[in-house]
Amino acid sequence: MTELNWQQATDGTEKEFLEVAFGDDGNVYLRENLKPDEIVITTRAKWDAFVLGVKAGEFDHFVEDCTTES
Repeated sequence: MTELNWQQATDGTEKEFLEVAFGDDGNVYLRENLKPDEIVITTRAKWDAFVLGVKAGEFDHFVEDCTTES
């Protein structure tokens, strides 16, 4: 497999954030920026289903009581 191109899931102000990479093998790779050696691997189909669920609001109840730090 070729080297992964990690994309940061942040607007640049957070100290901790997730990174995602799409492999040539069809898998999606996730990691925390502070723990780059711990990688979670999923399939593109599962990733696409997750993204569709996020867009549809299926996970909003997980963050209803969360506040952002300024």
